[in-house]
Amino acid sequence: MRTTATRRMCAVRQGTSVLLLLAAMACQPVDEAAGTPEEPTRQQRGLESNNGETLNGLAFNGLAFNGLAFNGLAFNGLSSPEFSSWFDQNDTLAATVMRYVVACAVRGGETRAYTDSKGRTHVWEGSLGLAPDWASGQPATVTEQQLVSGCLAAHVNKFGRTVAISVQGRNARGEPIATTSAELQEFSQREGCFFGNLFTDEGVFAGNDDRQLGSNQSSVRACALGKPGACAPIVQAGSCAASCTRDPTNTYYTQCTRNGITYAPITTRIHPQDIYTCGDLKCQFTESCGLGLATVQCTLDCGICLF
Repeated sequence: MRTTATRRMCAVRQGTSVLLLLAAMACQPVDEAAGTPEEPTRQQRGLESNNGETLNGLAFNGLAFNGLAFNGLAFNGLSSPEFSSWFDQNDTLAATVMRYVVACAVRGGETRAYTDSKGRTHVWEGSLGLAPDWASGQPATVTEQQLVSGCLAAHVNKFGRTVAISVQGRNARGEPIATTSAELQEFSQREGCFFGNLFTDEGVFAGNDDRQLGSNQSSVRACALGKPGACAPIVQAGSCAASCTRDPTNTYYTQCTRNGITYAPITTRIHPQDIYTCGDLKCQFTESCGLGLATVQCTLDCGICLF
């Protein structure tokens, strides 16, 4: 499904630190002040959404958290002093994090908004609706925690670039994410499975739903198909098929097990052209010059290094 972001949210439990995502969108700088409550900017609205396709661009340069401590994504939840205190620590980062949290947790057509201490109103749009109870203001169930965690991990882009992906799976009530055969055909390249729990200290994991990239291949999406450590602190979990169970249609995974814990995962697909090969005569930003046919020394695409 393509995602969007928007509305007023989340109380943070006292005594708990909130998710700190050292994250950045790789698009143009966001001028949050340019919008108004009546007409938010496109950057404030965030992720465009349609069926199961989503735009990813969240870059984890690091994850430090003692837990996602939001008590609920109710319409009035963001008025709490705890949430304001967390948001004001780094309002640019917090706005980015909330854009993805709302897009993952809240269903399309709903929004959440928050007016910060500087008088700026941030509007975030729902999209995937993975956590209906949490979105209505109740504490997140374990399944909702897992799904939102997997969804955030699935939207990580190592390079902070904006790339369209197809998000597949089920929400916490077992309802499949809306998708179409045209979407599955367009996003024909299987990519990965993402699971874990950011609300606890269990971490997040990425598995590959196809063979891992070879030495002559690279991708702007490196967390699932890349080598171990490619997207630390997201942990590479190896083949999805080895630790996860497919749904009857063979479209997505219904559960994944790691360290004896069973998780509700998110499954992703990408465009085939988002995997680059040394030798296609295009010097991609993931490739470099040198003598060889590997990504790091791709003579055919990037030439011989002169310096």
